[in-house]
Amino acid sequence: MAAYDDLSAFKIYLPDVGVLRRLAQLAPTTFGEGNRLFTEFKGALTENFVLQTLITQFEVVPRYWSQTNPPYEVDFLIQRENDIFPVEVKSEACTSGKSLRKFRELFSDAVRLRIRFSLDNLKLDDDVLNIPLFMADETDRLIGLALEKRGISS
Repeated sequence: MAAYDDLSAFKIYLPDVGVLRRLAQLAPTTFGEGNRLFTEFKGALTENFVLQTLITQFEVVPRYWSQTNPPYEVDFLIQRENDIFPVEVKSEACTSGKSLRKFRELFSDAVRLRIRFSLDNLKLDDDVLNIPLFMADETDRLIGLALEKRGISS
C-alpha cells in the first residue's frame, strides 16, 4: 500500500483515546453525559479507538483514502496479507455509507470484503462485514471467518 500513499490526503491520530480526550480538553464526564461536546467529538474518538486496535492486529499500518471531486473518504484501508480491505467507522447505529459503496465501485476487482465498525450487531451482509465496536480487537479473526463463509480462501 505504501507505493500508493497520497501525502496530501491524511488524518492525524494519537496513540491513545485518553490522550486525545485530554488534548481536546474534554472532561472525563463528557462520555457519560452524552452532551453536545461528546456528540461533536465521538466520531473522531471512535475512529481513534478503532485505529488503536487495528494497529495491533495487522503488520502494515492502516492507511486513509479520499477522493475530492465528488468527495468520498474511507476511514482506513487495511492490508491483510496481499488483500486490501476498506474500513468505515460509525459511532452510531446509522450505518449508511456512500464511501464504502464508491470504493467498491472504483476498485471492484480488488475488493473481496468491506468492513464497517458500528453499534450494530456482528453480521455479514453480502460483502460487508459489520463488526460491533466492542469486538474491534477481533477484526483479523472475523475477516478470516467472513472470507471463509463467502467461500473465499484467506
